[in-house]
Amino acid sequence: MTTIRKSRLNPLQLARGLAVMLLGIGVLHFVAPKPFDEIIPEEIPGDPRTLTYLSGVAEIGLGAGLLVPRTRRLSAALSALLFLAVYPANLNMVRLWWDKPLPYRIVALARLPFQFPMIWAAIRVARED
Repeated sequence: MTTIRKSRLNPLQLARGLAVMLLGIGVLHFVAPKPFDEIIPEEIPGDPRTLTYLSGVAEIGLGAGLLVPRTRRLSAALSALLFLAVYPANLNMVRLWWDKPLPYRIVALARLPFQFPMIWAAIRVARED
């Protein structure tokens, strides 16, 4: 018989963790935008810097929304969508860094599976908060 183990973190703790992460990364989009610009796939229309700033605004807004009980569920649902939307940039980072030294490739590859727990956490907050 298989048992499914629930997270030890409750939705409020997950929301706070996601908020801290989104707020921090959102601020980084403005403090150091170049690395974010560089991983935006060329196939995505628009100016990379503008897209970097827009995603930074989205991350800061969603992070703040996760901290407010009234907007937490909507912000969590939109965060899950944001995590899906930025996945192509993470895939592109692997492509761009494939010829770099091994530590870079490891970092690029390691980022990919971390999106899934973030998506799961956001969905859990959206459903159970």
